[in-house]
Amino acid sequence: MFEDTRSIVEPAGALAVAGLKRYLARERWRDKRVVAINSGANMNFDRLRHVAERADLGGEREALLAAVIPERPGSFLHFCAALGRRNVTEFNYRYGGAESAQVFAGFALTGGSAEKETVLSELRAAGFTVTDMSGDEMAKLHVRYMVGGHARGIAHELLYRFEFPERPGALVKFLQAIGSRWNISLFHYRNHGSDYGRVLAGIQVPPAERADFVQHLNELHYGYVEETANPAYRMFLGP
Repeated sequence: MFEDTRSIVEPAGALAVAGLKRYLARERWRDKRVVAINSGANMNFDRLRHVAERADLGGEREALLAAVIPERPGSFLHFCAALGRRNVTEFNYRYGGAESAQVFAGFALTGGSAEKETVLSELRAAGFTVTDMSGDEMAKLHVRYMVGGHARGIAHELLYRFEFPERPGALVKFLQAIGSRWNISLFHYRNHGSDYGRVLAGIQVPPAERADFVQHLNELHYGYVEETANPAYRMFLGP
């Protein structure tokens, strides 16, 4: 409804339109004038956020997956490169062990379920263990917002917020720019459709290399803010 008419409707109003569309398709009607009551007074920002996130999944314009990747520098870049030029919409990760990492990711679709299956096959062929989460109700409602937690025993972690121009392939370019010299131990990214992508990243940088790391960040010309001392990080995410 929003994409066609720029009208925002409440769930009951959208249901009337959806039922009408299903009826027309079932009866194969053409060139008839039909009416649905399109209400919207009960919509608010909380519902709108929920609708926006679910609409892309329901319309097969986005897919969610869980993947296991090796825990070593460069693994994020390899995984995102395996997705090709597809737009990554979400990426959640927190260090959990020395051998492998669990990531929760979303990517945009233009070819519906057929494209999704192709992507899953390509990732498996690249050596990744992947699970389709697009139809998992608990994953969509809860798990995607809960990926993270404390990483006990992790050393020399620094936390940074980054901003970078949002365009197809921007996340891969960001990971290439950060490089594979330092291990990424925390990563959160969600595409909000704005001009700039926003990333929260934990990076393991030994004290002797911090000056080199900061110089490297300055040379990238990405906006960044260090959040290592942020109390929210210390309470919920820090080592």
